[in-house]
Amino acid sequence: MCSNFLPRFSYSRWKMNTAGVAPDGQHGQDHLGQKRDPHDLASRRQYRSLQARARNKMLSGVPDMDTEGLNVKNRKMRVCVATCNRADYSKLAPVMFALRDDPDMELQVVVMGSHLIDDYGSTYRMIQQDEFEVDGYLHTIVRGEDEASMAESVGLALVKLPDVLVRLKPDLLIVHGDRFDALSLATCAALMNVRILHIEGGEVSGTIDDSIRHSITKLSHYHACCTDRARRRLLSMCEDNDHILLAGCPTYDKLLSCNAKNYDNVLSKWVGEGVKPKDFIVALQHPVTTDIKGSLKMFDLMLDALLEFNVKTLVLFPNIDAGSKEMTRMIRLRGLEHHPNFSLAKHIPYDQFIILLANTGCLIGNSSAGIREAGAFGTPVINLGNRQIGREAGENVLHVRDADTKGKILHAVNLQYQKQFPCSYIYGDGHAVQRIMKFIHKIRNDLEKPIQKSFIFPPMKDTVSQDIDHILETQSALAVDLGGTNLRVAIISQQGEVLHKMSELTPPTYEQRMDLLVRMLVEATSKAVELSCRILGIGISTGGRVNPHEGMVLHSTKILEEWSSIDLRTPISSKLHLPVWVDNDGNCAALGEKKFGKGKGSEDFITLIVGTGIGGGIVLNNELVHGANFCAAELGHISVSMDGPDCMCGSSGCVESYASGIALQREAKKLHDADELLVPGVHLREGEEVTGKHVIQAAQLGNKKAEKVVETACEALGLAVCTLLHTVNPSHIILCGHLAPHYVDGVREVIQRRALPSAANSIQIMVSDLEEPALLGAASIVLEYATRRIY
Repeated sequence: MCSNFLPRFSYSRWKMNTAGVAPDGQHGQDHLGQKRDPHDLASRRQYRSLQARARNKMLSGVPDMDTEGLNVKNRKMRVCVATCNRADYSKLAPVMFALRDDPDMELQVVVMGSHLIDDYGSTYRMIQQDEFEVDGYLHTIVRGEDEASMAESVGLALVKLPDVLVRLKPDLLIVHGDRFDALSLATCAALMNVRILHIEGGEVSGTIDDSIRHSITKLSHYHACCTDRARRRLLSMCEDNDHILLAGCPTYDKLLSCNAKNYDNVLSKWVGEGVKPKDFIVALQHPVTTDIKGSLKMFDLMLDALLEFNVKTLVLFPNIDAGSKEMTRMIRLRGLEHHPNFSLAKHIPYDQFIILLANTGCLIGNSSAGIREAGAFGTPVINLGNRQIGREAGENVLHVRDADTKGKILHAVNLQYQKQFPCSYIYGDGHAVQRIMKFIHKIRNDLEKPIQKSFIFPPMKDTVSQDIDHILETQSALAVDLGGTNLRVAIISQQGEVLHKMSELTPPTYEQRMDLLVRMLVEATSKAVELSCRILGIGISTGGRVNPHEGMVLHSTKILEEWSSIDLRTPISSKLHLPVWVDNDGNCAALGEKKFGKGKGSEDFITLIVGTGIGGGIVLNNELVHGANFCAAELGHISVSMDGPDCMCGSSGCVESYASGIALQREAKKLHDADELLVPGVHLREGEEVTGKHVIQAAQLGNKKAEKVVETACEALGLAVCTLLHTVNPSHIILCGHLAPHYVDGVREVIQRRALPSAANSIQIMVSDLEEPALLGAASIVLEYATRRIY
């Protein structure tokens, strides 16, 4: 009477077959239809004894001397890679090889999912052939190939995985992609406080895969994504930018180095004897789990179209998702295994699949291989339905979103077959594994930090409730502007109000500079107490090329001597016990304009500082551009002449050598030495040094030679701005610094004369209203990060 309420299998049966037992030589079947190893009993006894040993040690409080009590820096980092199917192994294998060869890493391998099912090629043999030592084989698939069996498979994996993670004690678990097996892995590892590195997160495809992929993203601590769009999606999902690596796809490391012309044996084996390149089609269609009925109809129409097209066709069996059993039945009912033009394959080794992909006349179906891998060879692709519709694709892909008639699919095949498209490298450049390994070594430094994951939410309005400290204290930042002439420190409020400011001449040596900086910061913190300011952190704006992630000044010009390879963050943070952010002065000025000035609300603009030197910052798509080597926005070193004056950077003809304060001072001294500078109204007190302001005063009072100097400076600056307009096309350019008001009209005139009309007519050239753009920018870094809600 109660039989309808019985589960499909019991919890006690779920707990079976959790040992790390290789499936080779299996006989008979277990309760899930999986083959059993004749040595299974002995292996289970051995595994249970290990479990008992671990439990006894836990109960007695005695640590396991093999692993416990060892600082992670004094042992190998344990990295567990879990692979669930043929597709994810192709992405994970390059990383696994690198981990195995790294002397600082201990690779752990867990094999599960459809790898262990004969109907799907028993692909665990690939892993054995690659000579990886497997630490656990887990039968986690409940057969049925329907929605319920997918959900049950997730549950089965969740029951079996904890024993494996307890035994292996990984420092890091690497999970790939968007399959339901990977969701089980990420869920289990997150609940067991194991750090997770998710590969290929942030992408958009379709069906239930999107929901699973983004769920894994939220469970994962680190992310290695393939494209910049994926990276930006991860940021929009509130993931920490410092935990995101734009690596590219690991398969491209193999794709771009393979010899696709070595095809004879591969084509003969999988397609047929005598088949030539481009004379066959590869069909690879998977079920769409959110529309099984529709995807089955589409698969049926695709097979009809291919039969009518009547060329050699290699059909790969679908994956294990709900609906795959019905697709396999359609193939059998048509007798395609006996058709002279059709070849069928459960699984093809990845290195051979690449060669087939490179040499096929067309790939048809809805596999991600058509979107990702095929582009590297310019192979024509027909993407059916919406399973991959959200992925970034090259021009080789023809989408047939509503593949509802055989005629429509057949027309697409006629359009695409035997075409050749330019190769596209959207998903990688062949160096993904190198980047991922460097990232893993960086993660190793985090292992002794708390594992609690933080989500970086955008700024939001505070709640109505208040804290007494917020009432009594003003949240503020210590801002530093370290320039070639002056070193300034200020206390700046959240509203951008300069509450207190100090200034000293910049000392000539590193030691003197650091001593003065620390002394001024200590004095400022004392002043903050008097002003009832809560200091949230320190932002430093400095000249030179800066790595903001590490707080390092990498290199500086002669304006700042002894200012290369300088760690600013560590000594200052250690002394004042406050977080420290560091960036280039031009970038800080751009951030100041974005938060407090004329860049507020703008997504694309450039800030150009004209002071002692010339620098700037570029904001595109609401993000500050740093560049691959933190060398972006070195605007002072845009070349405007092939034989101009020498620049402080060591080159010549830079705009800084014409229009900076130093350049004007050089020309002013030349005029003064020739007794051609001073005119009525321009005064030079005894002992006063000639500077750029004197040549500007002289020009304003009608000194023709001084006017020529200023006109030349405006011309040079205008040419540099034209270069920026034609390269970046911002909505406006903001001139900052004490020379900006003297240049703005001249720059506008040069733009109208020298820039393309479309660029010249749309650009706005304006002078900053901010008195202290660099200081406000340094403060804005602190105020943006320190006041952002972090959970």
